[in-house]
Amino acid sequence: MLIQSVDSNEPLSSEITPRPIYSERRYFLKQLAQGVAGAGLAAWASRQAMAGVAAPGKLAPLPGATSLVAGAMVMEKITTYQDASTYNNYYEFGTDKADPARNAHTLKTKPWTIEVEGLIKKPGRWGVEDLIKWSAMEERIYRMRCVEGWSMVIPWVGYSLSELIKRIEPLGSAKYIEFITLADPKTMPFVGSSILDWPYREALRMDEAMHPLTLLTFGMYGEILPNQNGAPVRLVVPWKYGFKNAKSIAKIRFVEKEPVNSWGRAAPQEYGFYSNVNPNVDHPRWSQSTERRISEDGLLSKKRKTLMFNGYEKQVASLYAGMDLSKYF
Repeated sequence: MLIQSVDSNEPLSSEITPRPIYSERRYFLKQLAQGVAGAGLAAWASRQAMAGVAAPGKLAPLPGATSLVAGAMVMEKITTYQDASTYNNYYEFGTDKADPARNAHTLKTKPWTIEVEGLIKKPGRWGVEDLIKWSAMEERIYRMRCVEGWSMVIPWVGYSLSELIKRIEPLGSAKYIEFITLADPKTMPFVGSSILDWPYREALRMDEAMHPLTLLTFGMYGEILPNQNGAPVRLVVPWKYGFKNAKSIAKIRFVEKEPVNSWGRAAPQEYGFYSNVNPNVDHPRWSQSTERRISEDGLLSKKRKTLMFNGYEKQVASLYAGMDLSKYF
């Protein structure tokens, strides 16, 4: 895992803890205090999980094709599979960046169904295997930017979410799409915590969801998604901060009014609905003007400037024409 340097006025991303987690230390200490036998089993499970994500080739292949979407490809150095699969946020499995890879082996992804409901003509419940067949897969190399100040370049495999939306035929009154993820305390050890109001919820405006860059994602690096990266199906919206990209989706709901997402509910003063990457709008506790590229920017490297809309301004800026992006952040 990359160790980041400390700026005089900016904390390490690994040291940044969202405010709702501050009061959660007792829960984590309790999880650690399970006795010697429990600690031994936890250590064994951690080694097994980390061994399975060291390099691609461990998981089943998922066919992909070069994307034909204009602006979707990023000609930059791809983040190593090791870093992309072991340095991430997935609070259902822990709050440290390495926790998801250590703990997500407990997630059961088969069988898996997604319920689609709300203001649509064709509601239903489909297995992930069925969804995979709904459209041709594409491999898209996207920049990904975390609100905490680190970024990656990842080759995702999936198809535009618009393909699913067109199949289920939304009503004219459907203005937003809400994504509800799995919250199973039996397989997700930190769902029992009070960090967030589980299950995790995210949402997009309809035109954002229909944009061709918005990807319904089933794989990465040519393989199925590792558990810790949101298996078996997740959302990837490359011009928004990472927490907008819902993992392990269990339900998709079409609604008329703007839903309250999980971080907006937990800390509305810090996390807005749109969550667009905007270097001109600082988080209340740190700057968003620069970032550190994981597995590329070394300890002594100067941080790079954050790009508006994460570098996808040409493709998506028209979605927000006339909006005050400092107000609708």
